[in-house]
Amino acid sequence: MSVTNTQTRYGAVTKAIHWLMALLILSLIPMGWIAHQLPFDTDAELARKAWLFSLHKTLGVLAFFVAAVRIIWAISQPKPGLLNADKKLESWAADTVHWMLYAAMVVVPLSGWISHAAAAGFAPIWWPFGQGLPMVPKSTAVEHFFGALHWVSGRLLILSLLLHIAGAVKHHLIDRDATLRRMLPGRPDLAPLPDQTHSRTPVMAAIALWLAALGLSAAMAGGKTEAAPEALAEVTSQWQVETGNIEIAVVQFGSEITGSFADWTSVITFDETVPSADITVGSVETMVSIPSLTLGSVTGQALGPDFFAATDHPTAVFKADIRHASDGYEAIGTLTIKDQTAPLTLPFGLSVDGNRAEMRGDLTLDRRSFGIGDNVNDPATLGFEVRVKITLTAVRSAE
Repeated sequence: MSVTNTQTRYGAVTKAIHWLMALLILSLIPMGWIAHQLPFDTDAELARKAWLFSLHKTLGVLAFFVAAVRIIWAISQPKPGLLNADKKLESWAADTVHWMLYAAMVVVPLSGWISHAAAAGFAPIWWPFGQGLPMVPKSTAVEHFFGALHWVSGRLLILSLLLHIAGAVKHHLIDRDATLRRMLPGRPDLAPLPDQTHSRTPVMAAIALWLAALGLSAAMAGGKTEAAPEALAEVTSQWQVETGNIEIAVVQFGSEITGSFADWTSVITFDETVPSADITVGSVETMVSIPSLTLGSVTGQALGPDFFAATDHPTAVFKADIRHASDGYEAIGTLTIKDQTAPLTLPFGLSVDGNRAEMRGDLTLDRRSFGIGDNVNDPATLGFEVRVKITLTAVRSAE
């Protein structure tokens, strides 16, 4: 068997890549469907779901590189002529499906990979090169668009694959020609090829379908934008917060996931002139809108009933007195999440310049103190510790 292609036959390299790609595709399609259907209510179920998604993603990356090799090899080789080139409609359909398949073999795994890179957390790719991609930001919009494109292009791949298989079966059982046998080991006898015609219309048809797929993906991604949760009411405070962030980080399956709350308010009293000998120098009451949380690809799961239960408990509250500490200040009080209250001390640094103050605080919480993820008891699946970073700039209100 020749290694390279000829004008009439496929070589060994083309055949090997073809069947390897077929094996990957036929494995990845049911694998992705099953992974989506699996429940994740317990430790074991979540771990099983994540393991199957990681396998799906890892094999998907492999499929992308195999597809790239296949295309590069195909460009470097002569393309064996069609055995039914004299049947114009059939040959046109065969060429169109081939162009659809070539595009799908790249777009499907690449769109899934980009969606994964744009998100944070859950089911890492099993390789040592990191989870991100160059020029792909961590962005919910990017994640949703390429996730939608992955779904749409996956359906186009399935359709093209079914048409491709149906064509091969027709050639083998009805036409009884060597179209299928040319892709199997050996050298089947071939009749003289009919005159080959070359047209751009199959390429144009495939491009039109893929443009439609891009439009549908954009529409689906836009449709995923959920209505913003009702904003917290504005508050009046001695120190009015101008800018600030409340960020959290948790480790899931060995990978850190970061997120933040977009909506929160603070009522702050503070007098920097109070001497350190006095215990209390101010107070703070912070309300956090739980539905405003974004936490990468696991936002929906985090807001669900087993974790933050955002629908039933939409607000978290931190109340504390502000006191001098050996190194800066600390806010000593309580944090209430899901109607469960626990004592909390927040150490923070503070810089005051006239009527402007900048604050930064870092602390670590135990999610179990607030009944968050009680059904996930293995820290290897989801870490118990949640790191919180708070930064804000506030200005003193005019008296």
